Amino acid sequence: MDLKKLEFHKILEMLTEFCYTYKGKELALQLLPSNQIDEVKSRLQETEEAVNLSYRNHFPSFDEIADITIELKKLESKQSLSIKSLRSLAHIFTLSQNLKNYFNQDFLDVSEYSILTPLFSQLYSNKNITDRISSCLLDENTIDDKASQTLLSIRKQQRKLEQDIKSRLNDMIHSSHYAKLIQENIVTIRNDRFVIPVKEDCRSQVKGFVHAISNAGSTIFIEPISVFEMNNQLNALKREEMLEIEKILQELTSLFFPYCEELAFDVYLIGKLDFIFAKAHFSKSLQATTPKINTQKEIHLKNARHPLLDQTKVVPISFDLGHDFSILVITGPNTGRKDGCFKNDWTFYMYGL
Repeated sequence: MDLKKLEFHKILEMLTEFCYTYKGKELALQLLPSNQIDEVKSRLQETEEAVNLSYRNHFPSFDEIADITIELKKLESKQSLSIKSLRSLAHIFTLSQNLKNYFNQDFLDVSEYSILTPLFSQLYSNKNITDRISSCLLDENTIDDKASQTLLSIRKQQRKLEQDIKSRLNDMIHSSHYAKLIQENIVTIRNDRFVIPVKEDCRSQVKGFVHAISNAGSTIFIEPISVFEMNNQLNALKREEMLEIEKILQELTSLFFPYCEELAFDVYLIGKLDFIFAKAHFSKSLQATTPKINTQKEIHLKNARHPLLDQTKVVPISFDLGHDFSILVITGPNTGRKDGCFKNDWTFYMYGL
């Protein structure tokens, strides 16, 4: 069977448009026809269950999940993870819980969903971990002050010291003595130290350390001697902050150490469910029905439509094969309304059963 000539890949591409996760898209693109009746029935049943469930309880909400292959390897070797990676892992647990909540409704009879029930029931979630991550990590770049008492204390000292430095420098640049020496009445930062912009020809009148010169050379950024020690203290606090952040990230990472298998399986289950419900969504968009599989080598199509054609314009076709006759000959030029399935102008296609 030449799937490329049948444009089967285009069908799969249409299916991926209903997938939300990279894993669901992978499963959709890997889909191949099967001649194993049990496998075919199982695939059809999972789609039908998802369609029926969507009528009972709408479609579940999916979000994109990260490929956590690298994160799992780091967890196995007890390496610390970044803020972004930790949030990605927590998101998998959160999405798993949301999917479990979607399925665990009192009005649903789970016995009606023999294929979907095991998939939903095997999802793992951990509220303690997700709550801890969400309370500590505000976004992909920010750790909350309250992630630890030590971090809170360090940042309070930082903010107070920064305010003291700015206040002292502001008093300086607005004083009558320094006003004529300053290029602009602002306090800025160069090389992680607070400085003031001094006119180039006045640089010798301000005692301090030069950290930068403007492109035009007219402005010298000087750290006055009076704030030198305060800047040192501030940088020391920043180093303490980084060390504390490393400790926090290591502690948060350790929460996931026992759950590598659960995370990997969750990714698979989320992708599988995303793929199944994408099939259901695709099916509903085509107003498709579940075919009945028989072992009599018979095909009975009623008002069949090609999914690649405009569904508002395509003319449905019905035919039977295998009961009264076992060979069907389709012939004619491309302009003969063969729905574009056959590429050669005068070709005979014989389907024998």
